[in-house]
Amino acid sequence: MMAAPRLLTVVLNWRTPEMTMRAVRAALREMEGIAGEVTVVDNDSQDGSFGMMTAHVTAHGWDRVRVIQSGHNGGFGAGNNVGIRAGFRDGSRPDYVYVLNSDAFPGSGAIRRLIETLEQDQGAGFAGSHIHGEDGAPHLTTFRFPSIASEFEGAVRFGPVSRMLAQRAVPVPIPAQTCDVDWLAGASLMMRQSVLDQIGLFDERFFLYFEETDLCLRAQRAGFRVIYVRDSMVEHIGSVSTGMKEWQRVPDYWFDSRLHYFVKNHGVGYAAMASLAHVTGGLLHRFRSLLTGRRPADPPHFLRTLLQHDLAAMFQPRKAPEPAPVASELTGVSR
Repeated sequence: MMAAPRLLTVVLNWRTPEMTMRAVRAALREMEGIAGEVTVVDNDSQDGSFGMMTAHVTAHGWDRVRVIQSGHNGGFGAGNNVGIRAGFRDGSRPDYVYVLNSDAFPGSGAIRRLIETLEQDQGAGFAGSHIHGEDGAPHLTTFRFPSIASEFEGAVRFGPVSRMLAQRAVPVPIPAQTCDVDWLAGASLMMRQSVLDQIGLFDERFFLYFEETDLCLRAQRAGFRVIYVRDSMVEHIGSVSTGMKEWQRVPDYWFDSRLHYFVKNHGVGYAAMASLAHVTGGLLHRFRSLLTGRRPADPPHFLRTLLQHDLAAMFQPRKAPEPAPVASELTGVSR
């Protein structure tokens, strides 16, 4: 008789301790009857989060939960890597790793359905949930891999072009049933540990954005599929830590991550063509906006910043990522 699969749930905190504990509570509820632990990583919040969460876990007697400190804020991927590398407290390894956002709350059966999907389909490396807002409205989390064509389609924002390139557009209309996709947003994503052993963890050159895209691409290139599980339902608030909803301009780390994704996975020449396609599509969109009297959809100076950023980066030596501290250096260290 095969042993029951063991699950490590990782929740990354950045200055949202109360909400993170709400996510942990939801995860623990849905892990009833599932062997495993929850690791909360405080991503060097420096606001008392670590102490608050540690006290909360102790006060509630959550013996399946531990809180560790990253020691530095290396971004989403680096922070989750700290928790994944930490593994279980006894030094053993899980069968599956479940990355859950601090503002995401699994619904009834959500975690179990992801495990069942991966248990039943050995060709699948990752499985992710159907994400919805507090009002029940679905969030778009299913995507195709970015390409030169998708860069032009997304920037030009013109119906006939979008229809012609519909199969190249990055967003995939929310599926009505469980199916394969290229990649999923990482708010609720379960990964087979053996696949991570083969392809590696999150690339820590991505501070924020494109890290899930890159990881799913590496899984696909290694022969593993990514599955969107329609009946795994997770509520997600969104943008709590990043403040994306209030962005007045796109931050530099988004441009860094985008360029790194294209250069790493397709080469410098392809990355340059992708940026040229985006700028061309964006200029055409702005020209149409001028003719129709509408405001361009891009943030102010977006195209100029994209072009300047990529040109500058192309002529700068690329730095190797710094390794994240190992788990033994992090546990119990409050900052």
